[in-house]
Amino acid sequence: MITADQLAALAIAATEFGSASLELTSRGNVQIRGITDETAVAEAVAAAGLLPSPTHERVRNIVASPLTGRRGGIADVRNVVRDLDEALQRDAGLAELPGRFWFGIDDGRGDVSGLGADVGAHLVATDCAALLVAGTDTGVRISFGQIVTTLVEVSRRFIESRGTAWRTTELDDPTPLLDGFVADAAPGGAWPPVLRPPVGWIEQDDGNVALGAAVPLGVLGARVAEYLAAVEAPLVITPWRSVLVCDLDEGVADVALRVLAPMGLVFDEASPWLDVSSCTGSPGCARSAADVRRDAADAARDPSDVHRHFVGCDRACGSPPGSQVLVATSNGYHQRHP
Repeated sequence: MITADQLAALAIAATEFGSASLELTSRGNVQIRGITDETAVAEAVAAAGLLPSPTHERVRNIVASPLTGRRGGIADVRNVVRDLDEALQRDAGLAELPGRFWFGIDDGRGDVSGLGADVGAHLVATDCAALLVAGTDTGVRISFGQIVTTLVEVSRRFIESRGTAWRTTELDDPTPLLDGFVADAAPGGAWPPVLRPPVGWIEQDDGNVALGAAVPLGVLGARVAEYLAAVEAPLVITPWRSVLVCDLDEGVADVALRVLAPMGLVFDEASPWLDVSSCTGSPGCARSAADVRRDAADAARDPSDVHRHFVGCDRACGSPPGSQVLVATSNGYHQRHP
């Protein structure tokens, strides 16, 4: 969740001290690359209110259903996100969480739980959530009001038992994370991954409109970001490298759509850009064996029945669950298998 002023501040920082673009990640983050003045960027980010806790910045990794409270879902979890963020910042010990560890909060629609968060909550009723570990239903059920305290407690236990593990999936035995919790249901499986963002004209439950704009390969030009900010509406960055412009009346939404669509943002559900993604690749990443963005853009001209994610090395950064991961080598691409 980001305000128009905050996005504008990031766009200005990227223009003045970076590559003049913002990169959206598979965790709903915004990156500025090619930074020439780290202090100036840090000051701009802090002034925009995006750095409330320097000690905990790397662990404030929370992904929630992007349309929660606006369309669908069992309940609005936006305040749960805010409360969890504040709880993480208050706990000095949680600064020891690995930077790759992240939390998922699904409002019941099943969009975020399929992304495989380390620990998460999935609403199954208005006042009941399933506790997830490594994207899998543990069978433990908690009340809506227990979500924050439970996720914080499980993350503390992860720190105590993780050894060298970065993620809950890397633990040899995850059972210590659930000591004292009673399973109220049979442990379930994982939710199917969602690979496409909500795009186009989205009618909100309150009668307003949200515009879903996919960003091809996650590269949002700073100038385009300024135009998004100029709409002066609440914004949500999604884990599918897209932006939601929210709470618009129909007249404003119509004008915004006419202005933004010609700028390269994708509002069409049938666009092949929705079925392809990539890591940064060359020249931005020294590990990469190829300019994967160029190759992914070429692939977008050839529609596919599966989502394809192009990566420059075996680390396969940003690979969406359920996608076909294509790894660049000196001899072309090969498909990575789990």
